[in-house]
Amino acid sequence: MIIFRYLAREVLSSMFAVSLVLLMIIISARFVNYLAEAAAGKLDAGVLLTLMAYRLPAYLELILPLGLFIGILMAYGRLYLDSEMTVLSACGLSQKRLVGYTLAASLVVAMLVGLFSLYLGPQGVKASEALLAEQRNRTDFETLKPSRFHTLDQGAGTSYAESISEDKKQLRGVFMAKVSPIDPADDLDKVTHQEADLTVLTAESGETVIDPQSGQKYLLLKNGRRYVGTPGTQNYQVVEFGNFSQLLPEPDYAVKPKRFTDGLTTFKLLQAKTREASAALQWRFSMPVLVMIVGLLAVPLSKTQPRQGRYAKMLPAIILYMVYLVCVNAARGLIEKGNEPVPGMLWLVHLLFFTVALFLLVDKRRLFGARRRAGAAA
Repeated sequence: MIIFRYLAREVLSSMFAVSLVLLMIIISARFVNYLAEAAAGKLDAGVLLTLMAYRLPAYLELILPLGLFIGILMAYGRLYLDSEMTVLSACGLSQKRLVGYTLAASLVVAMLVGLFSLYLGPQGVKASEALLAEQRNRTDFETLKPSRFHTLDQGAGTSYAESISEDKKQLRGVFMAKVSPIDPADDLDKVTHQEADLTVLTAESGETVIDPQSGQKYLLLKNGRRYVGTPGTQNYQVVEFGNFSQLLPEPDYAVKPKRFTDGLTTFKLLQAKTREASAALQWRFSMPVLVMIVGLLAVPLSKTQPRQGRYAKMLPAIILYMVYLVCVNAARGLIEKGNEPVPGMLWLVHLLFFTVALFLLVDKRRLFGARRRAGAAA
């Protein structure tokens, strides 16, 4: 039990360190993309951390298996390099017990990955997509900041508000200016920028309202003036109004397309009879199985000689893991498209790499030695 605790601590501590580094890399890359969208006004900066929290289980679902694999390689590689594994073997730690201890630690990680893939991951994806859809439906005026100028309609206009309510619905001290677009039918050689009409609106207050019949959003301005004219001329129209409604354009921000099954619960996938649902369901159940198999693969791949160095087999092992993951993902894609050549192809991939792990675990020197002895006796 002491040896088991020692090995489990070494493996899990290495796994935690590797997973943390991988998670920081993925989160940083994704956060930069969200930050760019927030800077462009497509996302509210206040929801960025919430979005990352929603996506965290889906990230960990893929990170933890790789973290465990590299953690075992690093932990056991150090034990082999420092001859600690030789001492443990002299104390009665056989390869069979080492495999058993490794699978016991991998089982804990597999249960955690199963929790992410079967429950928390889909819930996070569904919540993040709902939040992104909410952001997509926002208008330009719902992204305003008080006492700051903001561009409208991709630079065609500008807006300003002295104060804004917390729900982004009520505006005070509103100023809007917009240049009318030039008709493409006009002769561009005869049209200059100064000849474009300029519309300026000022109002004491404003609010966004929704038409109950059409569902369109309008900006309702109250107690203001509207100036329309051409800069450089004296031909201006000035209109005072009590109420002025302006249709708000639909935002052009759209959620990137994803597999619609990623946001469905496991229970709904069990009820669905489509190819996509079957592929997603097999993927979710296969992730804990992948954890157990990569834990089994890492045991023989971590065995190094003192002169080889700690990371001698790290690169080939990672390549083998990437091939494994790509094969599983490719099998899922074939199931979704209905091009599955063999029933249960995804599970055949797991069986193939499980066989590879068993082959690597066989002591080849003992196997070949037994064959030579059998040949000599014959």
